[in-house]
This record gives sequence, C-alpha cells and structure tokens, in this order.
Amino acid sequence: MRRQFHLPSDDEEYLNACGFSWETIIDNQVQRVVIHSFPVPPGYNHCVVDLNIHIQSGYPDAQIDMAYFYPPVARNDGRPINNVHITDNFDGKQWQGWSRHRTPANPWRPGIDCIGTHLALVEEWLKKELTKS
Repeated sequence: MRRQFHLPSDDEEYLNACGFSWETIIDNQVQRVVIHSFPVPPGYNHCVVDLNIHIQSGYPDAQIDMAYFYPPVARNDGRPINNVHITDNFDGKQWQGWSRHRTPANPWRPGIDCIGTHLALVEEWLKKELTKS
C-alpha cells in the first residue's frame, strides 16, 4: 500500500480499526485517500468498490468534499443517480465522482469532522440514493 503522505493519527487509527485496506497517494499535486473494497449497500451493481477522496490543503481544518468510486456505481433498478457526471482520471482509471456537498445546515466542523465523519456521509449518500424514485 502506498503511503505518500501522512494523515492525522486519528484518521489512520480509524481506517485501520475499520479494517480498510487504504493508501495515501499524491497525484498531480492532489492528495488522495483510496479505500479499497469499500462496502456498497444492496441495491447497487457492485457490493464493494474502491473509494477515492481528495484531501484538501489545510486538512483537517479544511473540509473533505465529494467522493469518487471505481468502478462506477449504478442502481440495480436502472433509475438514474443525479450529480454523478464528474469524472476523475487517476491511477489509470476513470473514477465516478458524486457531487455531494456539505450545506450551511451541516457545515464542516474543524476539530470534530474527519475522514470517519466524511465516510459516514458517503454511506448515508449511498443509502439515501436508493430511497429516491
């Protein structure tokens, strides 16, 4: 596993405690955390995917935003998923970007939010998408 930069120790401990196989990669001056075999809830075309999140300069005070999946996920029922039109070409793959953002009602909280809270949002986005008709 590549470790091209270090995360805060709490993030590394969280990822290890979850049993994730993960990497930190710098590509074209963008820091990324790649989580391999990230679980996807039933209702999608894959049970697990690789998940890529960009770590902004200034993290952990600067927020994490969006999520990128490889291979791309789709609903099994064929219904479209909105705002997944962004692609991220990285590591020889074309990643599907989910354009999901924090809101003023749910802002990034420096000192509280971290990779763990962002992954909880990603899990919620995946679950919520399946409830849309």
